Amino acid sequence: MNRFVFTGILCLISFLSLAQTSIGIRGGVATSSYGYQPTANSRKISIEGIGAPTFAFVFEHFGSKNAGIELNIQYLSIGFRQEKADVSPIQANQVQFDYLKLPILSSFYMGKSGRFQIKIGPHLGYLLKATDISREFSGTKPAELPTYGGAEDDPSKFMYGITAGAGLSKLFGKSTLAGDVRFAYDFTNPEGQNRIFDMNSTNLEFTLAYLFRIREMKE
Repeated sequence: MNRFVFTGILCLISFLSLAQTSIGIRGGVATSSYGYQPTANSRKISIEGIGAPTFAFVFEHFGSKNAGIELNIQYLSIGFRQEKADVSPIQANQVQFDYLKLPILSSFYMGKSGRFQIKIGPHLGYLLKATDISREFSGTKPAELPTYGGAEDDPSKFMYGITAGAGLSKLFGKSTLAGDVRFAYDFTNPEGQNRIFDMNSTNLEFTLAYLFRIREMKE
């Protein structure tokens, strides 16, 4: 037993001594789109999303030459804008969801000082606030999406889904500049009161990141 524990400690020390770790910030713009089913026997309706700034703290760790993990602590705003176009002027209902999102991504790269990176993994999130930005119509058929920012509303607090992305990065000494595009699919249905049958969203992010290396990878 002692020999097993000692061997495990040596393997962990060896892994960490070969690791490269960077921390930094990431910021850009996120756009979203939504689809929902008012009832179980109705077809899915796609509606326009909103665009908003996003930013994150980034932890990047490479335990081998070309593969590692990336953890983000991200502030993300997504939402929908549903229009009633058969009236003049056009009426719109708009809702914004503000999340604290945690993407946990496997990261793979090719290249040395200039790198092409692919990232994929799950994400989790917690709803910080839901806001009804505008509410100008109701009572449509099929039913419009309900309100989410009112005192009587009770939206689901948790989000979960899959995030994937690709981008380019450039190393300057201990610093790294990176730009990437990320696509996320959320399995979350924010509806918590059964006012509609189903709802989900996708979002697309365009971001730039600055990372500073705090641990060098040994050859």
